[in-house]
Amino acid sequence: MTLLLALALISAVITFGMSLVVYKLSLKYRLYPKIRARDVHTRPTPRLGGIAMFLGILVAFGVAWLLSSQFGVLTLIFSDSGPILAILGASLLIVVIGVADDIWDLDWMTKLAGQFVAAGLVAWLGVQIYSLPIGGLTVGSPVMSIIITLFAIVLVMNAINFIDGLDGLVAGVALIANGSFLVYTYLLQREISPQNYFSLAGVIAAILVGACAGFLPLNWHPAKMFMGDAGALLIGLLMATSAISVTGTINPEALQTLGKSSLVPAFIPIILPFAVLIVPLLDFGLAVIRRLRAGKSPFSADRKHLHHRLLDMGHTHLHAVLIFYGWTAVLSIGCLLFFFDPYWMAIVFIAVGLVVCAAFTLAPLSRRKANEAAAELAPAGTDEADATARYDQLDAASEHAPGTAPTSAQTTTPAPLSKETR
Repeated sequence: MTLLLALALISAVITFGMSLVVYKLSLKYRLYPKIRARDVHTRPTPRLGGIAMFLGILVAFGVAWLLSSQFGVLTLIFSDSGPILAILGASLLIVVIGVADDIWDLDWMTKLAGQFVAAGLVAWLGVQIYSLPIGGLTVGSPVMSIIITLFAIVLVMNAINFIDGLDGLVAGVALIANGSFLVYTYLLQREISPQNYFSLAGVIAAILVGACAGFLPLNWHPAKMFMGDAGALLIGLLMATSAISVTGTINPEALQTLGKSSLVPAFIPIILPFAVLIVPLLDFGLAVIRRLRAGKSPFSADRKHLHHRLLDMGHTHLHAVLIFYGWTAVLSIGCLLFFFDPYWMAIVFIAVGLVVCAAFTLAPLSRRKANEAAAELAPAGTDEADATARYDQLDAASEHAPGTAPTSAQTTTPAPLSKETR
């Protein structure tokens, strides 16, 4: 674990340093787009943070390769250079596409085609879903394995990209999710192969944790720089690759040798990747359904993502981000706890966590209901009635009643509710 943490630290330091460089260059040469209608931020902000993250990841992989001659535990990972080169090549391709989109705003078909090419490069050179940890189910043919892998990687990339709408959102969610996945891969590898605690999935997760941690200081609200499509797609690509490299190759029967009393451990390899991605996948699914029902492209942009809805409910920018963090932490850490006995601890953690997260998520609605009740009970013509008139649903409805004269509260336009912006 010490070596994995060292790789994460290297990735974090390089990413942070390069983020400062990219930020200054972006300001000097005005490398930032105009404000779009769906954006939450109010001032032009550089979107090239993905370049800094890629450089941090590249340097960390390079250091790991150099250390492989000194540390035997890394030798097995780098003995077959094909998957490593495929991952780095796909990462470079996706960053180039993302940067082009951040600067020139590419059409969705071009971006999707580039995503499939990057995913195909990873799948073609060996990182594939060969089996599913459900009763030892194996993929029927090499062609089917590549197809499933392609769609899985593209799905995760777009799911991560779809939630990239608030300062620090993707970087923080990915940090929590990959941190949990890093611990899981370490524990799993230690149990299956006590002599070698390292795996490709663990190395990818550790380096990605470092990249997200290194970029987060510049991306925290109010953000100085965004990761853009380059960073979000890069995170999605590496998260999918990490999950596939352990989920798609593990033998579920090997987990039964850990002395567990049920089949729960055998499902962890497939449950945990979905758990750490549940929030992005939920947002992606809702967005696709919403846009298809409206007769639009599933990749057309709008302002109805989950983070937008949290802001519209009354949450501040910071509160909305922290709510996403909370949901991600509860689900990912809760599923990780199933690795240990007794299982009731994981169930209690998830149940309590979901209740707490739901309470914080819905809190603005409760406050608004209280304000509406106070508005309806306030005596007419008083200062209290004027102050709470905007919450009175009966007054709002009376505006549309025929032959009804507007009251003084109705003819006064209330000040708009303040809302933090990115």
